[in-house]
Amino acid sequence: MKSNEELQLDVQDAIKWQPLLKAAEIGVTAKDGVVTLSGIVNSFTKKMEAENAAKGVIGVRAIVEEIDVDFQNSLRKNDEEIAEEALSAMKWNWSVPDERIKLKVEDGWVTLEGSVEWNYQREAAQKCVSELIGVKGVTNKVKLESKIPDVVERTDIENALSRSWLVDDRKIKVHVAQNRVTLRGSVESLFQKDEAERLAWNAPGVVDVVNELAVYQD
Repeated sequence: MKSNEELQLDVQDAIKWQPLLKAAEIGVTAKDGVVTLSGIVNSFTKKMEAENAAKGVIGVRAIVEEIDVDFQNSLRKNDEEIAEEALSAMKWNWSVPDERIKLKVEDGWVTLEGSVEWNYQREAAQKCVSELIGVKGVTNKVKLESKIPDVVERTDIENALSRSWLVDDRKIKVHVAQNRVTLRGSVESLFQKDEAERLAWNAPGVVDVVNELAVYQD
């Protein structure tokens, strides 16, 4: 098991390795596997980049995210401008069925609502909006409404996990109840936890994934 100091340094190094981030922007503290990120960045993308960098570090069991987004005057936009650009971004993204998604903008924070058939469509909508200048954060309330009536095949998800070199599937158990998937067991990092969930979402017919995977330290 890493000491708090070792984990702190590893997370700091992981953040420094990201081209978008400056080390001075992000503060890192670590205690018993819980990492707290703090500081100020000038885009929501940078905020997510720091979080994703920390998730990839072995030994990180949980993240407390206290990073604020503060734009320079030249980058500030009002809610109407953000809404117009968000609608346009979704319209020109082939992965997003924009006619099925509505959005609300309040003080730079975008809330997405509606329904789509696939999780990748929901994630694509969030990604293209979160990258816009002026966006402070995104709440994704888009629901999945699959047109596939069949029950999700558990073995399909298990096979996908076993094929991935990013995930050690030996300690992951997949449970399926109709169109709902539950992942139980343990993984070595938050990155692996997220990757296992992403693979489960790719199965045809899935409308919900409950990720109960625990992150452990040797």
